Amino acid sequence: MIGLTLKHLKYINALATHKHFGRAAEACAITQPALSIQIKELEAMMGAPLVERNARQVHMTPLGRELVERAQGILVAVDELSDVVRAAKGPMSGRFRLGIIPTIAPYIFPNVVTSLAEQFPGLDLQPREAITQSLVEDLLAHKLDAAVVALPISDPTIREFALFKEDFVLVRNLKDDDKPVPSPSRLKEMKLLLLEEGHCFRDQAISFCDLSGPTTREVMEGSSLSTLVQMVGAGIGLTLIPEMAVPFETRSADVSVARFKSKSPSRTIGLIWRKSNPLKEQLLEIGAVVRAVGQKRR
Repeated sequence: MIGLTLKHLKYINALATHKHFGRAAEACAITQPALSIQIKELEAMMGAPLVERNARQVHMTPLGRELVERAQGILVAVDELSDVVRAAKGPMSGRFRLGIIPTIAPYIFPNVVTSLAEQFPGLDLQPREAITQSLVEDLLAHKLDAAVVALPISDPTIREFALFKEDFVLVRNLKDDDKPVPSPSRLKEMKLLLLEEGHCFRDQAISFCDLSGPTTREVMEGSSLSTLVQMVGAGIGLTLIPEMAVPFETRSADVSVARFKSKSPSRTIGLIWRKSNPLKEQLLEIGAVVRAVGQKRR
């Protein structure tokens, strides 16, 4: 179609995603009037409305939905072609969108950014912190190039590269420092603090303590590891945190840290990316940098 450009497809896709001209324009880094002009121009090319407009939201017409579906396939193909070109150039450079989960980001990410900048000076790193499910969704939607998460993900379209293994430790109130470390079965009966729903670290703690079935335990939730540790320091309960978090989260709380003598809970940290991504060798180099930083933090 004469006049149709990738920008048109990008703009209509953004509008379908955000369902609002202002938010779509912001996502595309253009003004709202400019976006509106481009959408009207696209509608003129199609000879029919693509969008139903109202004061609060916009909705795609049937033709608009079909166009967006096809546009997404084209945009993904162009994105993959860009990766092919980057792979042929050798060292990683240009935009790199890296996701990382909240139970890792505060503890290693600043050093990861520094190390990546030193090893890949041409890299434009664009980080995103989110829970695993959101990162996987963004990865599959080509909104991320790779992500640092806890493995496994077990998605047939995603490649997993293990980086390092990390133990969990038990955090208790300081007054309990001289008490024996409770067994997983004993933890089931104690006031255990966990991260709220959606965090993979919560699921790993539940698995270790075998809390999946009905039990009489009392479980409380927090939004971050920092919140959990501070609650423990206030005498509310006890919790598990990854070893890399210990120097950061325990320094300002009246807590003690204990390690399990047997059957120590742990997680495997890894880098994930789409199997269709041609940048495998460069991504392995990125993973090596993350591994080196992570191993120093344990």
